[in-house]
Amino acid sequence: MGSLFRSEEMALCQLFLQSEAAYACVSELGELGLVQFRDLNPDVNAFQRKFVNEVRRCDEMERKLRYLEKEIKKDGIPMLDTGESPEAPQPREMIDLEATFEKLENELREVNQNAEALKRNFLELTELKHILRKTQVFFDEQEGGVNQTTESMTRALITDEARTAGASMGPVQLGYMEKSNEREDYLPCFVAGVILRERLPAFERMLWRACRGNVFLRQAMIETPLEDPTNGDQVHKSVFIIFFQGDQLKTRVKKICEGFRATLYPCPEAPADRREMAMGVMTRIEDLNTVLGQTQDHRHRVLVAAAKNLKNWFVKVRKIKAIYHTLNLFNLDVTQKCLIAECWVPLLDIETIQLALRRGTERSGSSVPPILNRMQTFENPPTYNRTNKFTKAFQALIDAYGVASYREMNPAPYTIITFPFLFAVMFGDLGHGAIMALFGLWMIRKEKGLAAQKTDNEIWNIFFGGRYIIFLMGVFSMYTGLIYNDIFSKSLNIFGSHWHLSYNKSTVMENKYLQLSPKGDYEGAPYPFGMDPIWQVAGANKIIFHNAYKMKISIIFGVIHMIFGVVMSWHNHTYFRNRISLLYEFIPQLIFLLLLFFYMVLLMFIKWIKFAATNEKPYSEACAPSILITFIDMVLFNKPKPPPEHCETYMFFGQHFIQVLFVLVAVGCIPVMLLAKPLLIMQARKQANVQPIAGATSDAETGGVSNGGSHGGGGGHEEEEELSEIFIHQSIHTIEYVLGSVSHTASYLRLWALSLAHAQLAEVLWTMVLSIGLKQEGPVGGIVLTCVFAFWAILTVGILVLMEGLSAFLHTLRLHWVEFQSKFYKGQGYAFQPFSFDAIIENGSAAAEE
Repeated sequence: MGSLFRSEEMALCQLFLQSEAAYACVSELGELGLVQFRDLNPDVNAFQRKFVNEVRRCDEMERKLRYLEKEIKKDGIPMLDTGESPEAPQPREMIDLEATFEKLENELREVNQNAEALKRNFLELTELKHILRKTQVFFDEQEGGVNQTTESMTRALITDEARTAGASMGPVQLGYMEKSNEREDYLPCFVAGVILRERLPAFERMLWRACRGNVFLRQAMIETPLEDPTNGDQVHKSVFIIFFQGDQLKTRVKKICEGFRATLYPCPEAPADRREMAMGVMTRIEDLNTVLGQTQDHRHRVLVAAAKNLKNWFVKVRKIKAIYHTLNLFNLDVTQKCLIAECWVPLLDIETIQLALRRGTERSGSSVPPILNRMQTFENPPTYNRTNKFTKAFQALIDAYGVASYREMNPAPYTIITFPFLFAVMFGDLGHGAIMALFGLWMIRKEKGLAAQKTDNEIWNIFFGGRYIIFLMGVFSMYTGLIYNDIFSKSLNIFGSHWHLSYNKSTVMENKYLQLSPKGDYEGAPYPFGMDPIWQVAGANKIIFHNAYKMKISIIFGVIHMIFGVVMSWHNHTYFRNRISLLYEFIPQLIFLLLLFFYMVLLMFIKWIKFAATNEKPYSEACAPSILITFIDMVLFNKPKPPPEHCETYMFFGQHFIQVLFVLVAVGCIPVMLLAKPLLIMQARKQANVQPIAGATSDAETGGVSNGGSHGGGGGHEEEEELSEIFIHQSIHTIEYVLGSVSHTASYLRLWALSLAHAQLAEVLWTMVLSIGLKQEGPVGGIVLTCVFAFWAILTVGILVLMEGLSAFLHTLRLHWVEFQSKFYKGQGYAFQPFSFDAIIENGSAAAEE
């Protein structure tokens, strides 16, 4: 059977490479992506391996590239991405790459430092400009001459000590006073600076408290925000000027300013000096603007040049690093001239791998060819399922439950059909299915462009990765919608209803609550495809009919799905030659399921064929027995209740005898499943007289010994177990299967429940939302209908397509994981993770975006 239905056959190989050719050969294998290397130095520290220095050099180059990338993104420069993957550079090219990255980093850091220094200088000059402007306003107001204000300011500046001593200062000009005969400590002075606006209230309170009210503060806001040279943020600041008297207050004020990170600037006392300084500041600001522009242009040119090659540089460095990291997994022989590796490879690709090794040897110029030897092993090989863009999403659903054991039957090919079909049974609506199918088809048609637009939006990536699943779910939902004859809770009258009124029409029209018989008058055969559209306008018995129909098909699909799962276990047992499991697990399980639950399905078909609304007794609808009651009576060996008059007790001849026989045989299968396999294993051990040895596998348990990894790991036990553990394991397995057959059959009723809920929600939206707009008339009615339709469309897509679709998807996933795969799928393997440049680069790009 092909690899589509089972994982690839794997081989453990030993690889011998000459030291000079090892780098080129591993590079070719990385481009191929078909080899999984094993670590032959598990006990060696990562820092003590042979190529650790090369890996560190690659880490340093990656750090420099990330720094360049951060600066490029900061400036919003687009990075060129051709989508091509350059080959891994030769080892000698590492020196050139390192020199290039070092030069770019140093140049960019120097430019950034110069730009930061210039911006800091520009900020200081801008703040000084605002200080000179604002303080000039302060001094002009003072010199304008309000003696009352001046006297009050002067009184505030006189300390308690001066008042106690009787010293008296007349009206003075703030900030300036000629030396007098008084103590120099009382000469009034000021400081000016800028502070962040949000710190100003606390700053003012601290000055008042620390200086005991002996200072005078004036402040004014700077209207335009200023740029912080450190991080480029826009900050709002205010200019302040503080008047005080004495060196002691001066020291205290400066400490407070330093604590609040306020910047102090020199401010001349004389108006002429202030004007002269302001002119000089403006001239320097103009010069700085010119220099800053040139610096930014130079920085932009450097970043644009780097952005053209940054993606390719990242790919090259990551490839080099991956090669050396892989070489660290190898062993050196005693001559130190040969590298030895062990790897898992797909058996069908050994020739392709050998060709790649030869190409690598030719590139390196080595004359010694590489040697690839296949090894014999009893280890479990990794599981490798080949996928394409269509099957990849379905395989991901299976692997999310558990990676298949080696060469175990792969459920993914069957899931391609069963998953969208069971989803559609719950989601069946022609309109909603069309919306989903069109969305999936749009993603499929635009997949190249959408795949190129790499995004870290997790929800979108999930939708895009499952585009083929969404498309198939939509198409299958359209099919089941046609079967249900349901499109946005309405029906399509394609073939015309086959039901006709058999009563007097005037009587029916005059009696609104008159219940009509569903049999009516039929012309010819029943409705040719799906349900008759007349059921859509039915009242009381519509939901009763739909319930009965959908409940039965849910059980039918569920039993067939579970039987198919049990049959899949037959393929596993025969492939792994596990004769004991085939005879004493598969056959009793299949008989148990067929004689009880498949028999119940057959009763449903017999009831549909034999009893009808148009038949006469004893085959009329009144004589039809309940399948559920019949099944319960069958299991409990109860005699059925007497039927109505002129009706038959059983649906066919010999039904009671067959039911008793079926139950007895099914119950007899339980001890076979429970005891046969453990007892046979115990007997085989006694005959062989073998004690339990860890790691050994007997032929009686597995039905065969794995040879070279071709049949290992899939059948029976991985290692020899104690008999007590075998009995316990078999007991748990039997109880789980018997009870699970009942619970799993009931679990498929979710198909009916979700289908009913979906149909009712669609009808509620139509009745309570869209029908309101359809009832409006005139021009106003058109406007109302447009608004109502928009609201209805949003609710339909948001609730019925997205939320109900997600609910149906999760229920379908559970039916496959639990009810279907539990019959045959163990999922105890581990995935094949080949050394692949594509996977490494993709994972590296995703990590960098995060």
